[in-house]
Amino acid sequence: MQNLKMVICYDGTRYSGWQKQGNTANTIQGKIEYLISEITGETVSVNGSGRTDAGVHAMGQVANVQLKSSMEPLELRNRLNALLPEDIAVKEIGEVPLRFHARLSAVGKVYQYRLYVGETKPVFERKQVTVLDNVSSLNVEAMRDGARRLCGIHDFTSFCGNPSFKKSAVRNVTQIEILEEGDELVFRFTGDGFLQNMVRIITGTLIEVGRGALTPEELSLILAAKDRKKAGPMAPAQGLMLMCVRYK
Repeated sequence: MQNLKMVICYDGTRYSGWQKQGNTANTIQGKIEYLISEITGETVSVNGSGRTDAGVHAMGQVANVQLKSSMEPLELRNRLNALLPEDIAVKEIGEVPLRFHARLSAVGKVYQYRLYVGETKPVFERKQVTVLDNVSSLNVEAMRDGARRLCGIHDFTSFCGNPSFKKSAVRNVTQIEILEEGDELVFRFTGDGFLQNMVRIITGTLIEVGRGALTPEELSLILAAKDRKKAGPMAPAQGLMLMCVRYK
């Protein structure tokens, strides 16, 4: 038995998210799992580090799969890449200890959200960035002030998109950067984990701060309320990318 760790990148534009679903075959996990089974002749289960929503991208999603066969990781990677659609690629495959689990062993993640603020349409980047109306007058310093108030160990119930979430909503967000890069505002989120839709809801709320609809100080009150209705709107999916997953 061998346990293989995979680093995967994909453009999520035309997929129904990472997680395999019973009502559609159009998921990243589903396609990779099916092809590994076809290549190896084994019934396999691919474990991802976490779910990405429909339309969300990944530069460094991590997954693991246990195989009975002794197929070389490089051979499996090459055969997968030959069969996968052009918007999914396996960047790396390597053997890891059997106890390694892509989700349970993860200690941190980094997400990036790209917001286009230029004057002309981003023709070639349109699937990777979000274009919003009236963003040229955003108060970036106020947004950074608000972002600092969300860093640390908090209960992020107000920023969770799953109303039936029953587990602990406490997460440690170690850093939220807001960078001005040409015609884009780039948000970078680092933390030990993120709730469903959490990064997109935080981004949407920070945009409201930038527009003056919320003050930075109100973000502390929104956190304390533990009420999704108090936070801002959820930013669209296409601007979000899972950059990397961290392990000990």
